[in-house]
Amino acid sequence: MAREFQRGHKAKISDLTAGTDLYVGVQISGPGLTFDISCFGLDADERLSDDRYFIFFNQPKSPEDSIQLLGAQSGDTESFRVTLDQIPSQIQKLSFTATIDGDGQMSQIAPGYLRIVAGGEEVARYSFDGSEFSTERAVMVGDLYLKDVWRFAAVGQGFDGGLEALLRNFGGEVAEEEPTPEAAPQPGVPAQSQAPAFAPPPQPAAPAPSFGAPPAPAPAPTAPAAPAPAPAAPTSPQTFTPPGQTFTPPGAPPAGQYAPPGAPAGQFSPPGAVPGQFAPPGAPGAFPGQAQPFGGGTQLAPVPPEANVRVVLTKYAEAPVGDRWTEQNANLVRATLTKDAPILAKQGSMVAYQGDIDFAHKGSGLLGKLTGALTGQGMSLMRCTGNGEVFLADEASRVFVIRLQGEQLYTSAQGVLAFDETLETEVRRIEGAGLPGGGFFSMLFSGTGAVVVKTRGVPVVLPVGAATYVDGNAVIAWSAGAQAVTTTSLRLRRSGYARQTTEAVNLQFRGAPGNFVVVQPFEV
Repeated sequence: MAREFQRGHKAKISDLTAGTDLYVGVQISGPGLTFDISCFGLDADERLSDDRYFIFFNQPKSPEDSIQLLGAQSGDTESFRVTLDQIPSQIQKLSFTATIDGDGQMSQIAPGYLRIVAGGEEVARYSFDGSEFSTERAVMVGDLYLKDVWRFAAVGQGFDGGLEALLRNFGGEVAEEEPTPEAAPQPGVPAQSQAPAFAPPPQPAAPAPSFGAPPAPAPAPTAPAAPAPAPAAPTSPQTFTPPGQTFTPPGAPPAGQYAPPGAPAGQFSPPGAVPGQFAPPGAPGAFPGQAQPFGGGTQLAPVPPEANVRVVLTKYAEAPVGDRWTEQNANLVRATLTKDAPILAKQGSMVAYQGDIDFAHKGSGLLGKLTGALTGQGMSLMRCTGNGEVFLADEASRVFVIRLQGEQLYTSAQGVLAFDETLETEVRRIEGAGLPGGGFFSMLFSGTGAVVVKTRGVPVVLPVGAATYVDGNAVIAWSAGAQAVTTTSLRLRRSGYARQTTEAVNLQFRGAPGNFVVVQPFEV
């Protein structure tokens, strides 16, 4: 059964299927509307740095065939084949987009979807409709992106400017190209085409597909001495033509068959499929022909002024989810929650959330209250439960996600923003004579889970040596193998520490090589 996604939801591909050979289908329609559906292969900076990875009507596959445009089938307006383990390392994201060719806006579309099929079984589906949009002329439907492993994100983000503005937003260029005059077709002689290898056996009633390498143009016939005036060439449309590619005019079917490396000539069988066939659920007996190439001989509408707002704000869009904890930016962290996996966060640190989330105050216990009364290091926590996403921040402090795998980590109480409830926590006292409460208190985290620490400014991680001293107000975290003791600054003037009105207190760290301490450039 396919997993249903809502806008903003993400998942690892490995959680959906063990395969890497995927079918991606997009269904989108609207009364009187025509759509161009494309795939942008982006680099780590989310830029189209290599034009060969803009997959659309005029460029139906990438150089190594890892991304292929298949055409309309199985009820899908457009479909793609994506082989994840063949995508080159510089391509970090595949963005699947739909744009309106001509007049119209996305609020007019009927219910549609993006789905992923693997091994002949639909494993993921993201549904959307026109109520989610307004005057936009394009939508970024979904992403396949690489963050340690390949993942899927249901995006559903509208874009006002149409395909031209979307292409420029990703760093591509729309080139002006003069169309090549075509030789008049001979009456009664049909254009030749071959069924691709990545398809079921051709059936007589189905039209022959037309994707592959473009054929060499036929030589123009010799003109007579007094020819009749030829029809005027159409106005040059703005069409994107990657380097080394030839513009394929409407109705000119390319020739050739596709066979991936190592596959027998003339056939290809993805994992779980019948040999010689690639059949997602409900697939027809043969692939229909492709739609009109990009441009279609019609001048694209100018970019509306309000598109500039979208262009500016796109770079601040929500980052794809890496796993349960995602650093949205340097000052904001996002936690993806499920009902059986709550988190604890500093009270008041929630800045936004999506989904069905419940927030409840959780005291730090008697020991925590006592610690807070004695040292001022107590912390008030809230328990976040439910299904959705929570965005956390604290006065624009920098945030870092530290993942523990059966390990231990010490932190100062003021350095903690949030953590998984599955982690074991304990308040520890660092002994020291003459200090308030008899020592300096810290928090010890143990087990498997994540701790989000916050710092004022960019921290420094110091290796613990024979004599490593850190101001008690600047220390954020340290490894469990480092021994910490408090000491007063007997050999330093009080002016050596900022804003000190009483005797300064610092921590001395000792330990074997490999231990560390994290220090922030700020006095609490």
